[in-house]
Amino acid sequence: MDALLPYLALLGFLAAVLGFFTWLARRIRRRGTAGGGMSGALAAYEEAFRATSHASHYEIRAQGERKAPTDSPDGWRLWRRGRA
Repeated sequence: MDALLPYLALLGFLAAVLGFFTWLARRIRRRGTAGGGMSGALAAYEEAFRATSHASHYEIRAQGERKAPTDSPDGWRLWRRGRA
Protein backbone atom coordinates (compact mmCIF):
# COMPACT_ATOMS: atom_id res chain seq x y z
CA MET A 1 0.00 0.00 0.00
CA ASP A 2 2.90 2.36 0.66
CA ALA A 3 4.06 1.94 -2.94
CA LEU A 4 0.70 3.15 -4.29
CA LEU A 5 0.48 6.25 -2.11
CA PRO A 6 2.60 8.54 -4.39
CA TYR A 7 0.58 7.44 -7.44
CA LEU A 8 -2.70 8.10 -5.65
CA ALA A 9 -1.45 11.51 -4.54
CA LEU A 10 -0.43 12.33 -8.11
CA LEU A 11 -3.76 11.13 -9.44
CA GLY A 12 -5.62 13.24 -6.87
CA PHE A 13 -3.56 16.30 -7.74
CA LEU A 14 -4.23 15.85 -11.47
CA ALA A 15 -7.95 15.40 -10.82
CA ALA A 16 -7.99 18.62 -8.78
CA VAL A 17 -6.16 20.55 -11.50
CA LEU A 18 -8.49 19.24 -14.22
CA GLY A 19 -11.50 20.07 -12.08
CA PHE A 20 -10.19 23.61 -11.58
CA PHE A 21 -9.65 24.10 -15.31
CA THR A 22 -13.13 22.75 -16.05
CA TRP A 23 -14.64 25.18 -13.56
CA LEU A 24 -12.58 28.04 -15.00
CA ALA A 25 -13.62 27.23 -18.58
CA ARG A 26 -17.31 27.21 -17.62
CA ARG A 27 -16.95 30.51 -15.80
CA ILE A 28 -15.17 32.16 -18.72
CA ARG A 29 -17.76 30.91 -21.21
CA ARG A 30 -20.63 32.02 -19.00
CA ARG A 31 -19.21 35.51 -18.52
CA GLY A 32 -18.07 35.86 -22.12
CA THR A 33 -14.59 37.10 -21.23
CA ALA A 34 -12.67 34.75 -23.52
CA GLY A 35 -13.44 36.52 -26.79
CA GLY A 36 -10.82 39.27 -26.76
CA GLY A 37 -7.89 37.16 -25.70
CA MET A 38 -8.72 34.30 -27.99
CA SER A 39 -9.23 36.52 -31.03
CA GLY A 40 -5.89 38.23 -30.35
CA ALA A 41 -4.07 34.92 -30.06
CA LEU A 42 -5.67 33.58 -33.23
CA ALA A 43 -4.91 36.81 -35.10
CA ALA A 44 -1.23 36.51 -34.18
CA TYR A 45 -1.19 32.90 -35.34
CA GLU A 46 -2.92 33.80 -38.60
CA GLU A 47 -0.50 36.66 -39.23
CA ALA A 48 2.54 34.47 -38.65
CA PHE A 49 1.57 31.30 -40.49
CA ARG A 50 -1.24 32.21 -42.86
CA ALA A 51 -0.51 35.63 -44.32
CA THR A 52 -3.23 35.55 -46.97
CA SER A 53 -5.84 34.38 -44.48
CA HIS A 54 -4.80 37.14 -42.08
CA ALA A 55 -5.18 39.79 -44.79
CA SER A 56 -8.57 38.37 -45.74
CA HIS A 57 -9.67 38.51 -42.10
CA TYR A 58 -8.93 42.23 -41.88
CA GLU A 59 -10.64 42.88 -45.21
CA ILE A 60 -13.78 41.08 -44.02
CA ARG A 61 -13.76 43.08 -40.77
CA ALA A 62 -13.36 46.33 -42.74
CA GLN A 63 -16.30 45.39 -44.98
CA GLY A 64 -18.45 44.69 -41.95
CA GLU A 65 -17.62 48.06 -40.40
CA ARG A 66 -18.47 50.06 -43.52
CA LYS A 67 -21.66 52.03 -43.49
CA ALA A 68 -24.60 51.01 -45.63
CA PRO A 69 -25.09 53.15 -48.74
CA THR A 70 -27.50 56.02 -48.21
CA ASP A 71 -30.21 57.15 -50.58
CA SER A 72 -29.36 59.73 -53.16
CA PRO A 73 -30.43 63.32 -52.48
CA ASP A 74 -32.87 63.39 -55.40
CA GLY A 75 -34.75 60.33 -54.15
CA TRP A 76 -33.99 58.13 -57.16
CA ARG A 77 -33.68 54.97 -55.10
CA LEU A 78 -36.93 55.71 -53.30
CA TRP A 79 -38.72 56.23 -56.60
CA ARG A 80 -37.43 52.93 -57.98
CA ARG A 81 -38.73 51.07 -54.92
CA GLY A 82 -42.15 52.64 -55.33
CA ARG A 83 -42.10 54.64 -52.12
CA ALA A 84 -42.16 58.14 -53.59
